[in-house]
Amino acid sequence: MLFQSIMHVTFFVEDLERSIAFYEQLGGKVKMAVKYKAYLDKPESSFYERALKTPEDYCIVYVEIAPGQFIELYPKGEEQKEHAAFNDSLGYSHFGVLVEDIFQTREKLREKGIPVIIEPKIGNSHTWQLWIADPDDNRIEIMQYTPESFQLTGHID
Repeated sequence: MLFQSIMHVTFFVEDLERSIAFYEQLGGKVKMAVKYKAYLDKPESSFYERALKTPEDYCIVYVEIAPGQFIELYPKGEEQKEHAAFNDSLGYSHFGVLVEDIFQTREKLREKGIPVIIEPKIGNSHTWQLWIADPDDNRIEIMQYTPESFQLTGHID
């Protein structure tokens, strides 16, 4: 295969601190954070204007959610459009994470006050799934393999 793993997915977020707190609740850890001032000498960068206005604000935050795998967060820009409704637009829909025990994960989510949108069920691929969303309504599919999971056994219809 060409790739080793998915390294990160990126979201523009309404409230950077709120989003960091959410992913930390899920067990993530901020591994990298860059302030706009890092772009003060890069007038060609899309971050340059904000570097002039708010150099001490963060522009990029990497939250590690599994070894070497990250959620990258950017604060939204002033001119940025609102988030499209789930599955309303072409492009990004959701990302999936793998867990060992989906029911134990559901209980941990409940303990942390994180709402489950779709309770655990076995999908068409014979894999357990449940769904949550981050504070900006980016959907997260939490999955647990079964011995029959098409992702493991292979399946082309």
